[in-house]
Order: sequence, then structure tokens, then C-alpha cells
Amino acid sequence: MPRQADPQLEQRILEAASRLRARGGAKALTMRAVAKAAGTTTPTVYERYRNREDILRALRIHTRVQLFARLSRARTLSQICQYYLEFALEHQHAYEVLFDKFAQPPSIHEPWPSFNLLRTCLAERLGGTPREHNRTMLSLWSLMHGTAMLLIRGGVAGPLRTQMFHACLDAVEAVIAEAGRSKEKTRTGPKWPSNLVLGEAVDSKVVRGAGSRTKSSRHRPRKRKPKSVALSGANPGPVI
Repeated sequence: MPRQADPQLEQRILEAASRLRARGGAKALTMRAVAKAAGTTTPTVYERYRNREDILRALRIHTRVQLFARLSRARTLSQICQYYLEFALEHQHAYEVLFDKFAQPPSIHEPWPSFNLLRTCLAERLGGTPREHNRTMLSLWSLMHGTAMLLIRGGVAGPLRTQMFHACLDAVEAVIAEAGRSKEKTRTGPKWPSNLVLGEAVDSKVVRGAGSRTKSSRHRPRKRKPKSVALSGANPGPVI
């Protein structure tokens, strides 16, 4: 009888890759090591993935699909935050891989369904278009991701974990409420650059230096070089 395909093989390969990447970094993620950790052969892994980068891309997309499925069940923005943190804690290795160099290609040009879901929910609650809520979206994302990484890397448990979890939920609600009062007006720094596009797959772009200069840095006076004077009985040199 012909050998039947293993329906769980690709899942095992991706889980093995996330564990290896989390424990030993990129150097530990070889095709042979992935095959061994997944309980299969190296040629079998190559049949499905060209190289290490191909495995990481598949892992990122798979994790985004899982995260989006979890968040889609939420009825409120607060629930989205709760489900986000729960997902990060349940899939720690895959979650860390997901955000490794997320602002660089190829990750920046891959679909970000959860990012867009949250932007859309903000638009439904506060009005306007999803793109108008980029700044608030980054605030919420920073809160959720920062809390998730503190919980994961800090080995937090017990009452402290519960307090941090709900502190994040409270902060999310506070940010959203303030965004509604201020009508999304930028409080600090430059306005959102038109050439900074996130969450739109191939149309996404992060231009280095775009919007990075502040008003104070543009008008900062130049430093003058110290004048040199001649001292009697000594060679001319700068005044210190």
C-alpha cells in the first residue's frame, strides 16, 4: 500500500522551526535540525520549503492567520486586547518569531490581518477611515506587544500576571477614550507621513527618516568651533 501523507507534518515542521528559532536564534534553524525536531527527514522538509527563510515566512503567515481567527471572535476592542494577550502567551515561540524584524522586508510586505482588523474597529468606534487611526493603532499595538513580551520574557505568574494583564486592558481603554476626545490630533512629534504605509501588504512602505525630524531639531543652532589664539611663550593652540 502507498504511504499516506501526514496531515500534521507541516504543522510539526512550523512548530519545530519556531522552537529552534526561539531557543538558538537564526543559526539554530537549519533544514536538518528542523527535520529532526519535526520527526521527519531533511529531503521531506525541502519538498515543502526552499530554505530557512521560506520556513520563517510560512510560520509568520500561519501565525497571523491563527491570531486573526482568535481576534475575529471578539465583540469589543477590549476583548481584542484580551484575546491578543492570551494568544501571545499560548503561542510564545511563534509569537516572538512573528515580530522579529517585522518592519523590514519581507515581513513588512506580507498581509497583517489583525492590524487591519483593529484599525477597522477603531474607525467603527471613533468614526473616520481606518488609515486615520494609524497613530492610535500604534499606541494600542505598543501597549499590547510590550505587555505580551514582559509577560513572556519576565516569567511573570500569579497575582502580578493578573494585574499586568488588566493594567494593559485599562490602558487600552484610556488610549481609545483620549483618541475620541482629541479627534485623533497628534499631541507630540510630526504628523503621520503620507509615505509611511502599514498593513497593506505589497503597498506597505517604511521610508527611513520619514517624519523623524522634529521642529526643535530642524532649528537647532550649529555648534561653533573654538577660536585659536596665540599664547606668549607657547605655540598657538585652541582655548580649552
